[in-house]
Amino acid sequence: MTATSPDVTDPTEATAAVVERLYLAMLDGMDVMAVAIGDRLGYYRALDAEPRTAAALAGATGTHERYAREWLEQQAMTGYLRVSDGVFALAPGTGEALARPGTSSWVAPMLRQFAVAAGHWTDIAAGASTGSGFSWAGFGRDMFESQSDVNAGQLLESLAETWLPAAVPDLHARMAAGEQVRVADVGCGGAWAGIALALAFPGVQVDGYDVDGPTVTLANENAERADVADRVRVRQHNLARHAPDAEYDLVLAVECVHDMPHPVPVLTAMRRMIRNGGRVLVVDMKGAEEFVPDGEPSQRCLYGYSVLICLPDAMSGNPDGATGTVIRPSTMDRYARDAGFTGATALPVEHDLWRFYELTR
Repeated sequence: MTATSPDVTDPTEATAAVVERLYLAMLDGMDVMAVAIGDRLGYYRALDAEPRTAAALAGATGTHERYAREWLEQQAMTGYLRVSDGVFALAPGTGEALARPGTSSWVAPMLRQFAVAAGHWTDIAAGASTGSGFSWAGFGRDMFESQSDVNAGQLLESLAETWLPAAVPDLHARMAAGEQVRVADVGCGGAWAGIALALAFPGVQVDGYDVDGPTVTLANENAERADVADRVRVRQHNLARHAPDAEYDLVLAVECVHDMPHPVPVLTAMRRMIRNGGRVLVVDMKGAEEFVPDGEPSQRCLYGYSVLICLPDAMSGNPDGATGTVIRPSTMDRYARDAGFTGATALPVEHDLWRFYELTR
């Protein structure tokens, strides 16, 4: 048994333990929703600038004082804020986690994703009942914006300087030497992988591909704001239908294969997009080798995402072939072989939730 599972044999005690666990889970869920609201209203960023009273916070954020006061007291009750003489301040660590975008420590977008999914729980349940799932588009702008934000910090911090040299050192050396390198960013979302590479290496040209029109618009806006729009161009394109007429030194897919309703045709297109000597790098979720109940927190996290977001989305396009968030190495290897690769090799890159694969021809 793990710390998350009651280890008692008496039926009455077992029931009480489950009830207590669910009560605590409900409290945590309330905290998540309150954090998402505070993030949306700009409360954390305002408090990161300086401690404030409820009136001052309401004034700084253009919100109502009565609600601001209740929110502040709830956050102090749960420990994310400190209070003295009616003035509220961020507790140590809260600013890094909730008020400062653009770093891997900023987890507010993950909590926003949970809140968005919670708002659609009846839609998710209906899709589960019929097998029709619930599409990514159905979640709305909040979902794809938060997904973009979830990946931005860690890709900007680590892709070019840490993960790429560990995964494909020869290609990284070419980029670092200033060579002209063409990259395809498949299922690019907010385009942060391509942006990270373009910022780090002036010789890199990136073509991003995504099937979701609003996400493509967001990605191009991100590239504009990062001042790399001349070298990072994102277009709406469904690779499951046909490969683009282009060849690349690196075809990259970050945290998206498990979401695809038809991953094998996409991987097949990726194989066709590689020029001689090119590399295919897939980064996806670090599912355990096999299912084991009472799993560790990282596996619980993957299953939570799968039940609430990723599996319903994939089922909306392919009910019987959907993968879900918990993609295992054996599944990735099978998809790769079905797409015409010789296999998918896990690479020695450390990450809590992601596994890095090279797909070889």
